[in-house]
Amino acid sequence: MTAALLAPRVTHPGTGVRPPQTPARPTTDRTPDRTTAHPDRTARSTAGTARTTSGKRALAHLTRWTVRLMMLAAIAVFAGLALGPHVLGYRTMTMLTASMAPDINPGDVVVVTPLPISEVQAGMVISYHIPIDDHRLVSHRVLSVETAPDGAVTVQTKGDANDAPDPWQATLQGDTAWQVTAVIPELGNLIQALRTPIVSQALVYGAPALLAGWLLLTIWTPTRTEDQP
Repeated sequence: MTAALLAPRVTHPGTGVRPPQTPARPTTDRTPDRTTAHPDRTARSTAGTARTTSGKRALAHLTRWTVRLMMLAAIAVFAGLALGPHVLGYRTMTMLTASMAPDINPGDVVVVTPLPISEVQAGMVISYHIPIDDHRLVSHRVLSVETAPDGAVTVQTKGDANDAPDPWQATLQGDTAWQVTAVIPELGNLIQALRTPIVSQALVYGAPALLAGWLLLTIWTPTRTEDQP
């Protein structure tokens, strides 16, 4: 005898027939939430923003300091060449020949300081006017010194790069000689470049603008905002 298990029948009101049962669907929504950012992606985005902000700040800082250093260098050169000789008493001259190479090359600027002619000694490099031709100014090394009974000092000089001494003996004029005490390489070439018409015009109009920009960068400090979480 075969036994069959029958589910109890529930009749639908008005029909007497039980409606078919539909299995319930799970209530869990498997669709990913697209509004929630991935943790790794959010971290990378935050790090990238931080790097960009840091780079901008570093560039602005570098720009400010570059302008400041350029202005300070320009002021230092101007003070050294224009104001220094009047205040401190030294003089500057540009070397035009290679007679004193390699210590002093064409385009270098020599700084000379006053020295009593009675203290001129062999081995010094002095600047003086030659006693012949165009009486040009030269800076050569002293080979010998002769002092006359009246106190006049006559020197024999030679350029370090020349094979022979200078073909003259020079009597130093006045009470002061000028000794070379410092050499600034290539500064004379820069001065000559600054004297060209194009560069001169650029400096006339560009220097005030550069100074104004430097002043603005000095007094202006950008407001720093904290990153929002």
